[in-house]
Amino acid sequence: MKDHRKQKDHRKQNRVVSWSTFFLFTIVLVLSSIIFTSLIFSSLYSSYIPPFHFPKTVFKWRTPPPPQITIRETVTISDEVLIFLNYPLSFRHHSKNDLQCVYLSADLKPRLHEPIQLHSVRPHEQIVRCPMPPRGEIVSLQIKSNGTLQIKNSSIHSWDPLVYEALFDRDNTTIVFVKGLNLRPEKLAEPSRLQCVYGWDFTKPKFLFKSDVLSAAQEIIRCKTPASILAQTQPDSFIKVSIQVEGKKIFPSIARPGLISLQKSPNRKPHELCICTMLRNQARFIKEWVMYHSKIGVERWFIYDNNSDDDIENVIAFLQSAGYNITWHLWAWVKTQEAGFAHCALRARASCEWVGFIDVDEFFNVKIKVDLRHVIWHYSKPKNNVAEIRTPCYSFGPSGLKDVPSEGVMMGYTCRLAGRERHKSIVRPDALNQTLINVVHHFHLRAPFVAVDVDNGAMMINHYKYQVWKVFKEKFYRRVATYVADWQKEENVGSKDRVPGLGTKAVEPADWSHRYCEVKDTSLRNWVLIHFKDKKTHLFPWQPEFEPHIKKRLRKKQKGIL
Repeated sequence: MKDHRKQKDHRKQNRVVSWSTFFLFTIVLVLSSIIFTSLIFSSLYSSYIPPFHFPKTVFKWRTPPPPQITIRETVTISDEVLIFLNYPLSFRHHSKNDLQCVYLSADLKPRLHEPIQLHSVRPHEQIVRCPMPPRGEIVSLQIKSNGTLQIKNSSIHSWDPLVYEALFDRDNTTIVFVKGLNLRPEKLAEPSRLQCVYGWDFTKPKFLFKSDVLSAAQEIIRCKTPASILAQTQPDSFIKVSIQVEGKKIFPSIARPGLISLQKSPNRKPHELCICTMLRNQARFIKEWVMYHSKIGVERWFIYDNNSDDDIENVIAFLQSAGYNITWHLWAWVKTQEAGFAHCALRARASCEWVGFIDVDEFFNVKIKVDLRHVIWHYSKPKNNVAEIRTPCYSFGPSGLKDVPSEGVMMGYTCRLAGRERHKSIVRPDALNQTLINVVHHFHLRAPFVAVDVDNGAMMINHYKYQVWKVFKEKFYRRVATYVADWQKEENVGSKDRVPGLGTKAVEPADWSHRYCEVKDTSLRNWVLIHFKDKKTHLFPWQPEFEPHIKKRLRKKQKGIL
């Protein structure tokens, strides 16, 4: 019995060992089969199917190209080239000393020239002015430390024809300034023959928006702004606007509409009286002109600079630091004074009750014992709907001088012609006609507003028109008014726009210093002597020698504030 149990246990043990061995053998067999199969298929795959490689671009980590300054557009005007630079966000603007004008031709090596001037006009934009290249050459720009700027996608435009400026107005219209329509002064054109065209690329008709023109006069077109455009009117919008005449191609354009104040003017505007002017190379006269008019009630100045190269921006910066509220605006477009004044009137409308339009050689001479604002209040009675005050001008001659008067024009020129010469205006910008027509410094008004003339016993304008020859001959370079012939052209020689007895040549007459002297007039000179001459230094505040005293006062004032 015992033996039988032993045999049974022995068989049981043998059965257990047998199963374990079986499982181990099975595992080894399966693993071996997998390895063997993998090797076989790998060999077959590599023998019959070419290996697949992903494109390198999938695995290569591409670094986006760094943003670059580019030339957006180029415009050739008269004797200069305007190059519009586009800056990426956060890029430092270059100075004039960082850039060079590069002239390229097919046969010659590149020539370099220093820029005439450089202007920063928007946060992302500068305008570089280069001399006009010889025929057959193109002009580009070079950063002195970094090579030539990219010219890709830039357009080169001639000045005429060209849509050169635009503004979105608060009545959902767009004001477009265009050269080349050749419309007559003070005449309305038929608006139905014109259309405004909006787009990013005028060569792609499918992506353009068109709208009706509401009015057309001189160089100014007003059109209805499409609703789809109004929804996109951001300050950095790159959409452009142009004009199309019926049956003709779309005008070339560089005009990207800017935003002016779209809110209705408040009941009480920040400034009672402002002045707008357009000038070229008048930096040496600006301080006297601004300081004097500030004394008689002007609160803000809009300076439209027509391509100066006499350091005027630094002069304006000094005046701003001295507390004068001056806005400098580059107006690069030649012979467009009327358009520039319309542009200024729109900008001044939100902050100025009244705006005077005079030149920097013109000074309001108030004859009664009040300031300029009181004269305006006297003549602009609300019940009479007066919106323009016209002041007679009297032209002063060289007054026996041959050199620029060191004490200023008001002190130096004291002899004038007896007869009045037209007038200059102070207007309410809210009352202007929608066409914005203006000629010789006066605007057309909308109904029911009217203009009134100031009696010359109350106020006149001293126009220091015929200064010493050194100054006057600069007028022969070019005149700013659109419809007035340049001095050197044989046009309208006998008109009031000309100098009596001078002709069209910049040649000094032997008796120039004694011309245009019929009436001795020292009224303004005497007033200035009392109110402006410094008792300690015997200087006037606009004289260069007095500038250190102004700076010293400013430093003391700043320390007092701190």
